Amino acid sequence: MQSAPLLIVQHISHEGPGILGDLLSGRGIRYDMVNLYACDRLPDPRDYQAVVTLGGPQSANDRDPAMRRELGNLEVVLAHDIPYFGICLGMQTLARAAGADVYACAEKETGWFHTDHQPYGIELTSEGRRDPLFAGCEGRLRVFQLHGETVAPADGLVLLARGSACSHQVIRAGTRAYGIQSHIELTRDMLAEWAVLDPDLKTIGRTKLLEEFDAFRRAYTLTGTTIFENFLSLAGL
Repeated sequence: MQSAPLLIVQHISHEGPGILGDLLSGRGIRYDMVNLYACDRLPDPRDYQAVVTLGGPQSANDRDPAMRRELGNLEVVLAHDIPYFGICLGMQTLARAAGADVYACAEKETGWFHTDHQPYGIELTSEGRRDPLFAGCEGRLRVFQLHGETVAPADGLVLLARGSACSHQVIRAGTRAYGIQSHIELTRDMLAEWAVLDPDLKTIGRTKLLEEFDAFRRAYTLTGTTIFENFLSLAGL
């Protein structure tokens, strides 16, 4: 059976493609989705036009067999210039495969707001404003955060967007491999599920998180949809 044109890699079952999944369904684009921790091997990325890797609670510094397989696949992605989009942990594994260090954040980023109640946002760099991934986007984007690690600068990584606490928020490795630290894929149903499963989100509270999502939903969903559409265009999908 011929592979679908897109491979989606999960680290945990409840972190799905969300907005991207809706976009793919609407366009009739087939995809294969595999859970890294529920399979013995990952598909060869060379069998796909593009690869997307989602978030999860693991670390890119883990040395278990599953994480070693993921990093090995990412080396293939980079060597063959396969279009790639990594979200949260998927961004950190990209950076790790490209030779960057991944380390604990000085301040964990969780939810819609900093601890000082300022909204999380990422600011495009001059390179980010020129990059086709952000065509049609404003210079500052509202995002949702859920991570305790970040990445260091490294040769070969281009910084496309900064944040105020964890500076490296969007990176590019090579010409078509992207990683975004924040979550731009959330739907309301996904957030409702995460809010009762994730210990950090539980401290904020499901009701509060969903009320905040409803307040930002239109702009947030438009941002995610625009970025994913741009990536699919870059990947020829």
